[in-house]
Amino acid sequence: MQKKGAGVRRRDADIAYEAIEAMISTMALPPGSPIVDAELSERVGIGRTPVREALMRLMSIGLIVQQPRRGLLVSPIDLANHLDVILTRRTLERVIASCSARRATTAERNEIVACAERMVAAAAKDDLKAYMRADHELDAVNHAACRNASAVTAVVPLVTQCRRFWYAYQHAGEIAEGARCHALLAHGIATGNGDAAARSSDALMDYLETFTRRVIDS
Repeated sequence: MQKKGAGVRRRDADIAYEAIEAMISTMALPPGSPIVDAELSERVGIGRTPVREALMRLMSIGLIVQQPRRGLLVSPIDLANHLDVILTRRTLERVIASCSARRATTAERNEIVACAERMVAAAAKDDLKAYMRADHELDAVNHAACRNASAVTAVVPLVTQCRRFWYAYQHAGEIAEGARCHALLAHGIATGNGDAAARSSDALMDYLETFTRRVIDS
């Protein structure tokens, strides 16, 4: 993804994608919501062509579906399949964490830890918006630091599904536990030890699996 700086301007389609993905993940666009590109273009302040490109990307990862006679809709949350999402994500996250531990620069390690610290601080204030923003930032730095494009491409749709699932069903106390597990991941990567990073990644996935089972059982 392109970033601002050194004369490089981020593509409008990337900005639209991130904005709409955030709306879906945080239930501002709940499951079943109709998707109208003109309305979204106005909401995100970006032209309809890049918004349409963003919508195509969101369809490709399953956040938006097209139904006959109903057009585009935000996809439902698949409760029954979510444990398989986590099972698959677990393997990819181990690879990413291990690669980040071995390949990240000092600046990237520091930023990963700083992102986790922002999550912990947001949890202490029960600031869910700041927590989610820091979560996105941690993922972005970790994905860049791992330098494994194949793993990142495969994991991003799963991360998005997990983020939406967690947001939809989280309740008091979850934000603090989520922050604690992300802090473990960040510090595991910062050690530079691939095995330690993989174990900390497993701890985060253990939490998400336990959380999912509680939701299913309830």
